[in-house]
Amino acid sequence: MIVNIELPNNKNYDIYIQKLQDIQLDTKVVIVTNPTVSALHLEYLKDKIKAKQLSVVSVPDGEQYKNMRSLDMILDHCFEQKLDRKSILIALGGGVIGDMTGFAASIYQRGIDFIQVPTTLLSQVDASVGGKTGINNKYGKNLIGSFWQPNSVHIDPYFLTTLPKREFGAGVAEIVKMAVCFNKEFFYWLQTNRLDNEKNIVTAIQKSVQTKAWVVSQDERERGLRAALNYGHTFGHVIENETKYKKYLHGEAVGIGMCMANDLSVKLDLMSEDEAKSIKELLKSYDIPTNYTIEDVEEFYEHFFLDKKSLDNKIKFILPVGIGECKITDEVTKQDVIEVLKGYSN
Repeated sequence: MIVNIELPNNKNYDIYIQKLQDIQLDTKVVIVTNPTVSALHLEYLKDKIKAKQLSVVSVPDGEQYKNMRSLDMILDHCFEQKLDRKSILIALGGGVIGDMTGFAASIYQRGIDFIQVPTTLLSQVDASVGGKTGINNKYGKNLIGSFWQPNSVHIDPYFLTTLPKREFGAGVAEIVKMAVCFNKEFFYWLQTNRLDNEKNIVTAIQKSVQTKAWVVSQDERERGLRAALNYGHTFGHVIENETKYKKYLHGEAVGIGMCMANDLSVKLDLMSEDEAKSIKELLKSYDIPTNYTIEDVEEFYEHFFLDKKSLDNKIKFILPVGIGECKITDEVTKQDVIEVLKGYSN
């Protein structure tokens, strides 16, 4: 299956959901990956690439390494290989690799092309699509970055056969996110169709990618509708920052963040308690964490203002309205948010 993203200025590209095909590139190519992924899949990808010159740069594995030091490793390799403006980077890995590779491509010689080959479920259904790139710093997640669209995205379900259970669950969280925000029928389908079935996971990937492609086509730079894809992220990013990106996978933190957002929706009469419970039960059925202990509620709240989605000293929350719709608002009172956060404190 091929899903096309249509963007302004003819920046359209295709997302291929199928067994990886040959990729013909008449230029210098650098594959960016990490030791874990390269041990499993590097040779599989290299066999598919035809290029003038092919090299590989491997950066440390983990969200905590999504930083300037790893970015410099990628850029140094590009300079050492004498890449020019026609050269191409290929991201082979999960969301961390995809984000860093895209960011490196966007700033190397003021911008070169790159291709996404996502190997985790989370990156296949979300991170690889839409052109968000970046790195983390001590102030928060993805606060340094750019919008830089890939030339193409190649989603091969084969990569999921080696995915650890936790990584799979982290991807499921992002699939549930798409359904809760945009597609009630998809959510009901997820309740009755287990994603450990090969046919079902391909269907879920297709539905998620189609949803993400539609949203990005409407709002590439997140000035409106696309912000809805951050459901669960406003809370989740604080959790990741507080735990130094070591305790939870990104999708796990988002899963907890979704439950927090749901609790806020229930408090504001946007969602019923039964609906919030059904989302939590679906997440828990894949062993996705749904609870977190907040040590300092006021400090947790202040972290919201470091999020790039906050504006004019107001926090932007993405809140589900029932299941299948959502609301983007910066009009939630501090008191309401604090009361929800206290439900997660000691």
